Amino acid sequence: MSYHNPVLLFESVDGLEIVPNGVYIDVTFGGGGHSKEILKRLGTDGKLFAFDQDEDALKNTIDDERFVLIHENFRYLKRFLKFYGIKKVNGILADLGVSSHQFDEASRGFSTRFDADLDMRMSTRVETSAYQIINKYPEEKLSNVLFLYGELRNARALARQIVECRNEQPIKTSFELKEVLKRFLPKSKEHKILAQIFQAVRIEVNQELEALKEFLIQTEELLDVGGKLSVISYHSLEDRLVKRFIRSGMFEGEPEKDFYGNIAVPFKKGKLITPTQEEVKKNSRARSAKLRIATKL
Repeated sequence: MSYHNPVLLFESVDGLEIVPNGVYIDVTFGGGGHSKEILKRLGTDGKLFAFDQDEDALKNTIDDERFVLIHENFRYLKRFLKFYGIKKVNGILADLGVSSHQFDEASRGFSTRFDADLDMRMSTRVETSAYQIINKYPEEKLSNVLFLYGELRNARALARQIVECRNEQPIKTSFELKEVLKRFLPKSKEHKILAQIFQAVRIEVNQELEALKEFLIQTEELLDVGGKLSVISYHSLEDRLVKRFIRSGMFEGEPEKDFYGNIAVPFKKGKLITPTQEEVKKNSRARSAKLRIATKL
């Protein structure tokens, strides 16, 4: 099964500063690239728990007594670690990108390249698919999704066009959606605009930003003092949440200061790491990646 070469593999695992007998979490298992690298650096008493909600990822499980793969969304991190008696960990890694496997599997409906049913669910246990969003959401709600998650300035016009066309007949596939919106897709920008539209719908289907917030809040409680958080994001919406949380423990607003003007922050932030030109040449997915590493205070 073809999964992508992990972006910033060594940098993200280096950032964990692995203690051989430590407990680590890979919350986005995918093809197992990060997990395999973590296991290489763990001693015989170390432990690695991995999470992935995608059924396809389960086929990549690693046969190692130090390793446990949990088939769940990382928003339920604490709940499932509690089941295994884990209260504190030494490091947590997250690679927030959609895997190449998910993009390349035409039937999943993630890619603009293939004609497929409008689905885009990371897990079949998710009830709402892209079909429901495109065909059932009220115009204003659809417009908000496209504006907030796709950062599309003409979101209202796009939503209006979708609603007008779906009133004639349902929009069932990715190519039908492209056809409906073709007047908004000039040849020079077609790929970029479609990618933004698909990103917006995918984020809404999988509640990605809500899940990310829930996950980040739990990292503060789970990480031991000195523990490392290593997060790779691929678009500004995710990166903004990660950056703000590491900086202040909040997603919006400013934290309160004490009498002396100090703020209590959960993490010490490390430097921002981006892929080398060489890595981007080998793997175009790496182009927009940003790695942020933080240490629990």
